[in-house]
Amino acid sequence: RRRKTLVGERHTDYQLLSLTKTGVIVRDVSTSRGKFSADMGTFQEVRCGDLVFCLFDVPETPRTIGLSHHKGMITGAYDVFECDDHVLARFLEAFYIAMDDRKLLSPLYLGLRNTIPTSRFLGVKTPVPPLSEQAAIVRYLDHADELISRYIGAKEQLIALLEEQRQAVIHQAVTLGLDPNVRLKPSAVEWLGDVPAHWEVRRLKAVLQPIDRRSVTGSETLLSLRRDHGVVAYDEHFTRPSQSRSLVGYKLVTTGQLVLNRLQANNGLIFNSNLDGLVSPDYSVFENKSPLRMQFVSDLLRTIPYRTHFRQRSTGLGTGTAGFLRLYDDKFLETKVHLPPVQEQVAIIEHINQADANINAAISHARRQVDLLREYRTRLIADAVTGQTDVRDAAVELHV
Repeated sequence: RRRKTLVGERHTDYQLLSLTKTGVIVRDVSTSRGKFSADMGTFQEVRCGDLVFCLFDVPETPRTIGLSHHKGMITGAYDVFECDDHVLARFLEAFYIAMDDRKLLSPLYLGLRNTIPTSRFLGVKTPVPPLSEQAAIVRYLDHADELISRYIGAKEQLIALLEEQRQAVIHQAVTLGLDPNVRLKPSAVEWLGDVPAHWEVRRLKAVLQPIDRRSVTGSETLLSLRRDHGVVAYDEHFTRPSQSRSLVGYKLVTTGQLVLNRLQANNGLIFNSNLDGLVSPDYSVFENKSPLRMQFVSDLLRTIPYRTHFRQRSTGLGTGTAGFLRLYDDKFLETKVHLPPVQEQVAIIEHINQADANINAAISHARRQVDLLREYRTRLIADAVTGQTDVRDAAVELHV
């Protein structure tokens, strides 16, 4: 049964809920992006055990259905249904997740927004097994989901540890070099600590110079910075169009130059470019004034001590990790760095690149395993709720 109970003036008594790929979750209003309706009294009540459906923009919706385990409120754009039998509700959730995953609701879409009218949805017949079989399917799927989620969690933890290992390898190499027995000296930079004694301390303005060459035609490849990929072609990594209608006046970048996102320096968006193209006028572009390897410099400047330093040297309005804090070129170029001889820089880069390749291979393997586990879970749910796989005997063994 569809139920639409508006919370009205009592909206402050309810927690805000949202329907996501992982089900119905509690949404933190204080940290959520975007604006909420000024009149939250138009939101509708959701009770524990309710089924929440998103029946508009269905192809683009991450998840069409969720069974709520929370009491709260959700925007009136969703459809809330109640079901007296909690086992049936759980079965229906699994069944419609399977339909959603396989896009089998598409014959019900109407209009440009691919909406399923409530009356049309309620008129559709749903195969319902006997209660005992519903319970068996639910028990079996819950058990399988727990195991699969545990495996996925372990793989995701492994990926996180590999990412940490990558950062540790880079930090060790660019701040202390490759020789574990090298003699160290105080860096004379309070936040940096000791550095190899033979490394030279320089300010960035002694080794880098800002470059401000602008595009006349705007026809060059638009570039951007991504935290996990460095300098990339915009069209290959973003589906949304560029905010600017014209790229005339954008800054030119050539291979080997350093690109800095002034608003995201403290988040590590500083990379040497392996591409020619254009970047936003709000970015800074630098080239070397003396012999050095730009990858070494960019790897060094993305380490946590330097990112922390850049946040302290940035000015403007901002909270959290970025806000609207800007690192101006003069503050950036005043930063002290410790540079090994060029040949040692080359050796360090080779070491980092080799370690990076090994870690990337391990991460790719783990991510592929996660993808396969998720595909297996999708197929398992579909086969169980449509009777393609008889899970009654397996469920009995679980029950025992």
